[in-house]
Amino acid sequence: MSDLRYLDKARLDALDAAYFQARRPFPWINPEALLTPAAFQTLYETLPDLELFEKNFGVERKYGQQSHDRYALDYRPDLPLEAPWHEFVTELNGPVYTAFLTRMLGVRSVSLSCHWHYTPNGCSVSPHCDAKRKLGSHIFYFNTDKDWDPSWGGETLVLESEHRLEPSSAPTLDAFKRITASEAIGNRSLLFARTDHSWHAVREIHCPPQALRKVFILVIEPGAAWWRKL
Repeated sequence: MSDLRYLDKARLDALDAAYFQARRPFPWINPEALLTPAAFQTLYETLPDLELFEKNFGVERKYGQQSHDRYALDYRPDLPLEAPWHEFVTELNGPVYTAFLTRMLGVRSVSLSCHWHYTPNGCSVSPHCDAKRKLGSHIFYFNTDKDWDPSWGGETLVLESEHRLEPSSAPTLDAFKRITASEAIGNRSLLFARTDHSWHAVREIHCPPQALRKVFILVIEPGAAWWRKL
């Protein structure tokens, strides 16, 4: 394993859990540089090849929401990836990041799964709340100003409705009174907690044929200790 450390512990420690948990319409934060500059550049340069991904297009969603079209790749230890990505996932499952997540989410333990999404022109993510089994998600963005123009879109939208919407519904963006776009270029990420009103989406992307919106997503679920207690 290399000597490179991927997470900037000082920046993780500086994030205020009380501020995060009190945010509306649900807990979310869009920090910059949680990865060290060297780590971000290394991971950016060694992103998985598209040939490893599965096509995920036209899949019917549970509540009638529009299909979330993209190329998808779930992380496995045996994937033929460059070494930095395996090292990064190992660090994410270590004590520093685990302590960060439990502090921010106000829980005792967590477990992680992770995957990449590469999204081409014409695709979008319709408004939705994540599955109830999740505590939250942490999205790391991996586009830079060298390969992505912000006018093409790709930002995760934090959505707030004037009236309560059922998570099992399929609203359009018109149903939300306030739409806040995250910063999604460079060394940025978006951490949010799953609630019954944690609505989020991505507008249809308009980019050249060769461009792809690239994200690495950590799915945060209750840890083993929670399941034993249950």
